[in-house]
Amino acid sequence: MNDARDLPTAAEDSTLVLLTVEEAARRLRIGRTTCFRLVSSGRLESVTVGRLRRVPADALPVFVAKLRASELAA
Repeated sequence: MNDARDLPTAAEDSTLVLLTVEEAARRLRIGRTTCFRLVSSGRLESVTVGRLRRVPADALPVFVAKLRASELAA
């Protein structure tokens, strides 16, 4: 029997193209405030849709790759 607990949360749903900053933070396993700082600084790509700020789902692996590259270079 299907249960609501079996359904993926928005942060886990890989079909989503745009995520809220909170959903992006959950996927990255970082705090909401930290994620907002990353978006504000431009380190994590985001777009504006009307008055809403969204993070493209494909920006997350790009962000992680940049982090890994900077750690390897250090």
